[in-house]
Amino acid sequence: MVPSNLGEEMSTEVTLPPEWEDDERMNFLFSDFKENRDVNTKDWDSKIDFWTSLILKICRSRGTVCFNLQELNKIFQRKGFVPLGLGTVIQCMARCGKIQRESEFAANVDCGWVSWGFGLLLVKPLKWTFSTLLGSSGVTLEESFVVIELVKEKAAELLGVYWSSPVANCSLLSFQELQTLSSHVCIDESTLCMALLQLQREKQVTVSLHEGEKIVKFSQPGQDRVSSVSDVDLGIYQLQRSERLLEVRVEALGLEAEKCKEEARVLLREGKKSQALRYLRSRKRVERKADRLNAQLENVKGILDRIANSETDKLVIQAYQAGVSALRLSLKDGTVEGAESLVDQIQELCDTQDEVNQTLAGGALNSTDADTDELEDELRSLLEDSTLDRPSTLPEVPSHPLSPVRESGSLCDDLLCALPLVPQSLFNITDEELDKELSRLTLADTCLQQKDRTSPVKRAESAQ
Repeated sequence: MVPSNLGEEMSTEVTLPPEWEDDERMNFLFSDFKENRDVNTKDWDSKIDFWTSLILKICRSRGTVCFNLQELNKIFQRKGFVPLGLGTVIQCMARCGKIQRESEFAANVDCGWVSWGFGLLLVKPLKWTFSTLLGSSGVTLEESFVVIELVKEKAAELLGVYWSSPVANCSLLSFQELQTLSSHVCIDESTLCMALLQLQREKQVTVSLHEGEKIVKFSQPGQDRVSSVSDVDLGIYQLQRSERLLEVRVEALGLEAEKCKEEARVLLREGKKSQALRYLRSRKRVERKADRLNAQLENVKGILDRIANSETDKLVIQAYQAGVSALRLSLKDGTVEGAESLVDQIQELCDTQDEVNQTLAGGALNSTDADTDELEDELRSLLEDSTLDRPSTLPEVPSHPLSPVRESGSLCDDLLCALPLVPQSLFNITDEELDKELSRLTLADTCLQQKDRTSPVKRAESAQ
């Protein structure tokens, strides 16, 4: 339900439209609607659109999803006047599906929330439907309405807050814990209840009562819908609650023990030794009690760890079962005999392919036998051409005529005459180089003599 002071808060926080200062325009908007819309459709629709958008703007700016006529009259009061047609605006918004009566909104969700006593304003029985209200002459001042668009936005925001919170791993939450968690999202209890009702309508939340305590279970990310509250969920919830209580008590005992120690120190400084001893004994008793609670706390944590591990093991077993089923289906039509037969067929095909390749390779070699002799002849001709192209190491033939033929004993003189003249200029020639040159000349002379003895005819022709 909308708080009673909502009108005062909104009037200072909400920015009203510019035409709010236009007296002529506001007089028209504050006037009542004609009984028949067909008399002036344009004026009727413009007034409906103005007030509808302004109501949605106010609810969104305040973070609430509910309103009633009494609060709207306080918000829109201007110069001592209130709008006369807000009841008609509310009826039109309901016919369009933009709003819904709070009691009807709760009744459309299959849950026991009405018995929770959430502070919902149920001024009439739930069987008193909204159509009955619209058939009456007007809208009651206290009747609360839910804005469908805003409650859906608030529900999505609440679900995101839970998923991103540290308590998202808790299967169940108490209503008080949820109120603390969502205090920055839902400004009051009614807004939180409407958001939870919308989430339950979307199958994202389930609610129940356990030992008089209101508990809520959210769906986990990736789930299409939330599961019902099971005995395992309740057991885990009780263990987690016991864990939190033990932690609080252990912390309180620790503070008490420290306080006894400080009191004993002060009394000892004052010389009150006997009183200081009593405080020290009290400190020992508190510490022993804290140790017992710590042992219980460790046992509870151990049980919770085992439950968490069992859930993990359950998921692993389910994965193994799914894998076995998939493997069984994949090998349904496969046997060892079939695999052996398939391997034999593959081997036969490979052998056939090898034979075909060998046959083709042999045919290619036979086809080249006829051309072998021709290729060898071509290779021999290439070798001869390379020999002819090799540069000669013999000296060039002299271009000037030789001297007349002398006696056979003077062949060396003829050779010397055929050589070019010695340059008159001086060269830096060493004795060793001259000896080497003389040796070459002597060797050349010997070769010529041997050639002369074996072929006198050619020597005579050369002399001519």
